[in-house]
Amino acid sequence: MRMYDLITKKKHGEVLTDEEIQFMITGYVNGDIPDYQMSAMTMAIWFNGMNDHEITELTKVMAKSGDMIDLSAIEGKKVDKHSTGGVGDKTTLIVAPIVAACGGKVAKMSGRGLGHTGGTVDKLEAIPGYRTVLDRKEFFDTVNKCGVSVIGQSGNLAPADKKLYALRDVTATVDSIPLIASSIMSKKLAAGSDCILLDVKTGSGAFMKTLDDSIKLAQTMVAIGEGAGRRTVALITDMDTPLGFGIGNSLEVMESMDVLKGHGPEDLTEVSLQLASNMLYLVGKGTPEECRAMAEKAIEDGSAFETFCTMVKAQGGDDAVLRDYTKFAQAPFKLDVVADRDGFITKMNAEEIGETSVVLGAGRETKESDIDFSAGLVLHKKFGDAVKKGDSLVTLYTSKEESLKNAERMYREAVTIGDTQPEKEPLVYARVEKDKVEKY
Repeated sequence: MRMYDLITKKKHGEVLTDEEIQFMITGYVNGDIPDYQMSAMTMAIWFNGMNDHEITELTKVMAKSGDMIDLSAIEGKKVDKHSTGGVGDKTTLIVAPIVAACGGKVAKMSGRGLGHTGGTVDKLEAIPGYRTVLDRKEFFDTVNKCGVSVIGQSGNLAPADKKLYALRDVTATVDSIPLIASSIMSKKLAAGSDCILLDVKTGSGAFMKTLDDSIKLAQTMVAIGEGAGRRTVALITDMDTPLGFGIGNSLEVMESMDVLKGHGPEDLTEVSLQLASNMLYLVGKGTPEECRAMAEKAIEDGSAFETFCTMVKAQGGDDAVLRDYTKFAQAPFKLDVVADRDGFITKMNAEEIGETSVVLGAGRETKESDIDFSAGLVLHKKFGDAVKKGDSLVTLYTSKEESLKNAERMYREAVTIGDTQPEKEPLVYARVEKDKVEKY
């Protein structure tokens, strides 16, 4: 078997066999197939795509290229959740303890942020003492004790994906649905949960900019999960506007705790409840309506918040900051950006707002960049809101005073004030199950 022949097949839009896919991925990971040949293959896939069977086989082989986590030591049914990334998307910190408080088990490995999207691991490390690296036994013990543990991804989880993604990133082949889907789902399959809920973002701050592309990606990932024997559901949620008001690590932890305490932003609360109720549905806790009621009750009675605090303490964190936010490190510099005219917020570019938070120090411009946990921004006006001249649109927080001027300029460019109030977009556009798309 030769890689040259496989490239030729895919160049002409033909279907690769299971054996050919296994040969290709195994050879690439082992170093037998060079970057230039795999680059040609990824471009051929970009142009000609793959069918569901090819994508599922590609995902399985990528998943098996490293550690396959066996979660059988954890009692009960395990459910995982993955977001395709967004700005202000701190839902894992909310849904994981809700699900655990209702009897589900969440053994979650999350990533760090890079570019304009934040990472769950970075947010958790804003909590003093919280350990995102646990050995396997402690990870399992924490889930059995607390119902939930969120840690960083294993260094050897789907190494084929790490190698392929680095190549796609520099060869303009990132935006291919078969390659995106196999990248995400290979890590989810390797992580070992019984069920998977996917939160597929759509809009300016998301990877998929249109609803049609987001649904297509969701259908592909659901088909992979179901084909691999994992019960899988996807929600398509909005990311034209940042989720909640806080963007930045400590700020997002505080806002997540506000939701768990019952007084968080409406949009963040609603999306979190929809995600949590679908996770509970996947692990068999009842009908969608019953699961929604359970999730709401876990917030109302305080059990979800206390579950999160228990996990934080179990992983070395100081839960005092979750009860008294003044105990978080405070940014030494801040700036209010005010409206220069009356009107309505008619546009918010979530990606550009996310990039503003990076300039302030809340995100990484490179993998080696340090994060300022106190940096970020708090929105005071969002899409559709009325504003008066002089109203504060946002407060910027940073430890780098020199970044404030540039961040203000970037924020003003990301937000448009017009004369006519726009219609608000839905928070959840659709729900995708196997062979079923329900639009809201």
